[in-house]
Amino acid sequence: MAELALPAGDLARIRFAVSPMWQVVSSFRLLRAGTADRVHRRWLDQVRPRAAAAGLDRGWLAELIPPAGSYAPDFLTPAPATPAPTLEQELAALTAAPADRVRADLDHLRHHQGPPGPRARALHADPPAALPRLAQEIRAYWESALAPYWPRIRALLDADVFHRTRQLARHGTGRTLNTLHPQISWDGRTLHLARRSRTLAGHTPGTGLLLVPTAFKGPGLSTRISPPDPPQLAYRARAVGDLWQPRGRTAAATAAVLGRARALLLAELDTPATTTELAHRTGLSPAHVSQNLTALRDAGFVTAHRTGRSVLYARTAVAEAVLDAGR
Repeated sequence: MAELALPAGDLARIRFAVSPMWQVVSSFRLLRAGTADRVHRRWLDQVRPRAAAAGLDRGWLAELIPPAGSYAPDFLTPAPATPAPTLEQELAALTAAPADRVRADLDHLRHHQGPPGPRARALHADPPAALPRLAQEIRAYWESALAPYWPRIRALLDADVFHRTRQLARHGTGRTLNTLHPQISWDGRTLHLARRSRTLAGHTPGTGLLLVPTAFKGPGLSTRISPPDPPQLAYRARAVGDLWQPRGRTAAATAAVLGRARALLLAELDTPATTTELAHRTGLSPAHVSQNLTALRDAGFVTAHRTGRSVLYARTAVAEAVLDAGR
């Protein structure tokens, strides 16, 4: 049982944050596990071939992020400075990590995982030179594995934070902490985390506590204690089992506004796809698909994400709202 004392000053600074880097680390853990996952099967089936083709399964991240259940370096998940930082803001914090902290995390990783690979050794030898190269790979992974799905993932995380903050307003800190995760219990002074082997001691008093929902975590709880940053607790977001469920076909009312072809393409983008894939699914010609995707992108209904030689198109939050209204 690990314990984290939270005096009044820390309780006053408890906050939630949606962190892109926590999604990077937890999703890459899942990708590395190499096993089937009932909740994320649709995502894994699409992303694994792309990650392998881009060499992401044997790059920097593969040396730094072990499969689920093992330690990952804390510098990969810097404390979010705002409730919803962008990936670039978090990468800026990552590349600015002090060299001694990076080396200490890598030493801890070696203790758990054994001899490091060549990239981890290069990072240990010269963090300021190697961290930008790591950040470049993270951007490539994000564009291929997470950006096309981000509106859906972000909606799930925002819904979790909305639920928790409303609960905090109605019932107070105790109820919120005691219902956050089965491993967490709060006695009014101390946060108790069951089945935790890593100590939570050493945090800087008065820095508060960061609660971070994640879409890709398993049933366990992840912690990051890295003074002088506030402690972070990353937990599985509510309703994650519904994340990849098909949203259903678009209604005739939506087609009447957008046109049949564009409404059909938006419906088919329940999962991101290329122009060729959309042409095959819809029976429209590739040229017709391309023309309509350009119009939808200009209107803010779809985004384009380059992965290798292909371009994936994905629905935006605007498109999701329009389709939901049409249904």
